[in-house]
Amino acid sequence: MESIAPNLKKYQGQLPGHCRLIAVSKTKPVEMIAEAYALGQRDFGENKVQELVDKQALLPNDIQWHMIGHLQRNKVKFIAPFVALIHAVDSGRLLSEINKQAIKNDRVIDCLLQVHIAEEESKFGWSAESLLEFVRGKEPDNYTHIRIRGLMGMATNTDDELQVRKEFKRLKSLFDELKKMGDTDRVSMQELSMGMTSDFKIAVEEGSTMVRIGTAIFGDRVRK
Repeated sequence: MESIAPNLKKYQGQLPGHCRLIAVSKTKPVEMIAEAYALGQRDFGENKVQELVDKQALLPNDIQWHMIGHLQRNKVKFIAPFVALIHAVDSGRLLSEINKQAIKNDRVIDCLLQVHIAEEESKFGWSAESLLEFVRGKEPDNYTHIRIRGLMGMATNTDDELQVRKEFKRLKSLFDELKKMGDTDRVSMQELSMGMTSDFKIAVEEGSTMVRIGTAIFGDRVRK
């Protein structure tokens, strides 16, 4: 197995201090994650619940596990005991289920609200209008065991950098608008998760605090 050290160090070195690297380890063996861990990486992202649960059981307890994929409500219970941050919370119904499972596990779960910024039908997320209405309303107070820590978005899968930049700018603008409202017990706009292997540089320039990089560190995905 080829060492991932050069790749990981390259991306760790390219990010400014305010931006955290989430090493996306989906489909990769625990040996690769263990190597990244030995090199100081602590934040790992997975997009499948079963894979995340299996890996968490085999790896050190101080790893910060990020659920970055679309999350079905009936699977929240499996990651609720340990997940550090759920990135792709795309509805109030999902928030309700996360809150229910957080209560059962006697912990507060940090979440990001996923905003639909891409000009593609396939992406999930809140519209800007529904998100503003939700956060400005009283509903977040109902989720006693959730902290909404920020926003997450995925740009259109395109080579048009101007398009990608425009979408990231739109998300940052929404993030700033919500941040101006100030913190509450349930909502605190601290994190902006945007940018992947193909577009992370633009995302960082536009204010991302977390980038999700997988293939550039671990190599091409293993498809089952």
